[in-house]
Amino acid sequence: MVEIFLKTLPFFALIGVGFGAGRSGFFPTQATAYLTKFVFYFALPAMLFGFAANLSFADLLDMQAAGAYLLACAVVYGVVMLVAFLRRAKLDTATIEAHCAVIGNTGFLGVPMLVVLLGEASVKTVLLVLTIDLIVFSSLFTVLITFARGGGVNWRLPARLFGAVLRNPMVVAMVLGLAWSATGWQVPVPANDFLTLLGAAATPCALFAIGASLADKKVERLQIVSWLSFAKLFLHPAAVAVAALGLFAVDPYVAGVLIAAAALPVAGNVFILAQHYQAGPARVSATILVSTLVSIVTVPVVIAWVSGF
Repeated sequence: MVEIFLKTLPFFALIGVGFGAGRSGFFPTQATAYLTKFVFYFALPAMLFGFAANLSFADLLDMQAAGAYLLACAVVYGVVMLVAFLRRAKLDTATIEAHCAVIGNTGFLGVPMLVVLLGEASVKTVLLVLTIDLIVFSSLFTVLITFARGGGVNWRLPARLFGAVLRNPMVVAMVLGLAWSATGWQVPVPANDFLTLLGAAATPCALFAIGASLADKKVERLQIVSWLSFAKLFLHPAAVAVAALGLFAVDPYVAGVLIAAAALPVAGNVFILAQHYQAGPARVSATILVSTLVSIVTVPVVIAWVSGF
């Protein structure tokens, strides 16, 4: 346990450095926005392309793992929405709260950290989780929020969903990487060196950007924020553990990676959605802050547990 904590400590320490830089004003909000853009559009896609280029579509499409993860997420999504409705929350608010409970920071935190801590073999499972989050639950969110805002479902909705997916550079990088892998060709040495150099910037820059982005967040509506943080850090990985180890009999190592990914704190892009649709951005912002701080303790515990599978 102590060994795992010491291994995760540098990752969270880098988040702390970013938080300090943002909180002190040395790294202003505009700088954080541009650093996030660099990671999102350049460094992280380079890393993901490199990972995907060494996989095949068959490696990524693990039906047992995908089924277990989807079922667990659906259950947690439904439970959090039900709790929101019992508080008489509207559909858009219930949707963004449910999104908080199942969308972890897989891209900016999970990809760099879990691959280091759980080994290169975890790449395909981490990418599977990222694919489900970006495609399945982003689409579900769009459909539900469209209903909530009275837009209804029309013939334009599939095109909007497809367009949103194609505009995500992480999805594009993974698709292109898998397409390259399918050709059977080796990535040319200069191109591979370029991708390695650029992708190496993803980990430190992403972690620093996470910390800097938390600097201006405040905790409001503590009761709801505490519930959502609990749902993300405890209920979500517990549901994934039951589904993966009990219902679907997923390979223990793969199940461990799924559980570790589910234990990650709420992703920053959930706040972007909340702000864009004006669906409880303050509580989402606070939930990201609280879940990230609490995850400093909970993530090492989960990783120590699954490392024994």
